Amino acid sequence: MASHDSPLNRLVTDGTHSLTTTDLIAVILADDDAQNTARSLVNRYTDLHALAQANPIDLGRTLSLSDAGRIAAAFELCRRLARENILERPLIKTSADAATLMNDMSVLTQEHVRVILLDINRRVIAVPTLYIGTLTASVLRASEVYREAILRGSPMLILVHNHPSGDPTPSPEDVEMSRALAAAGRLLDIALLDHLIIGRGAWVSLRDLGFTF
Repeated sequence: MASHDSPLNRLVTDGTHSLTTTDLIAVILADDDAQNTARSLVNRYTDLHALAQANPIDLGRTLSLSDAGRIAAAFELCRRLARENILERPLIKTSADAATLMNDMSVLTQEHVRVILLDINRRVIAVPTLYIGTLTASVLRASEVYREAILRGSPMLILVHNHPSGDPTPSPEDVEMSRALAAAGRLLDIALLDHLIIGRGAWVSLRDLGFTF
């Protein structure tokens, strides 16, 4: 690889957003075989969450002690930054708080499914999009809904989807899906707090409507 094409040079000239996960890890490693080593790490640990949980001893099976230390230190800095910024993460006390956070879904022209992942204090951890398209119970699986919660250590979540028609009235399928997902969550010890349906200029909370999961 020519030096001007190295991940470090591309980081400087094009910005960090231009680099892949493998490239970013290679910049941290900064040795002659950094790209191949980084690629091996990405292949071994299926995602960043798994890599972040690896301790230096585990990392040392693939890396030198110094490289393992750099990776572990980088993730610890990320964790400390997240703790420092905890007050910037929205606090979800009510369904209205969640609906306000998801207000952009009212103008989407396709059906989207998101989950609001919360920590034990009901602060938002993340809001991943799980699905885009016509929603049916057959396409939205419990494993997809709870996977991010498991990876991020979230003990509770709120399911959110929009009705592009503009009418947020829940269908019988919406209610059935909520109950099925809540049952799956109980097996995983992850609480489904609510299911919000966002319409155009309006929204509903199945919990507020009196549906029990």
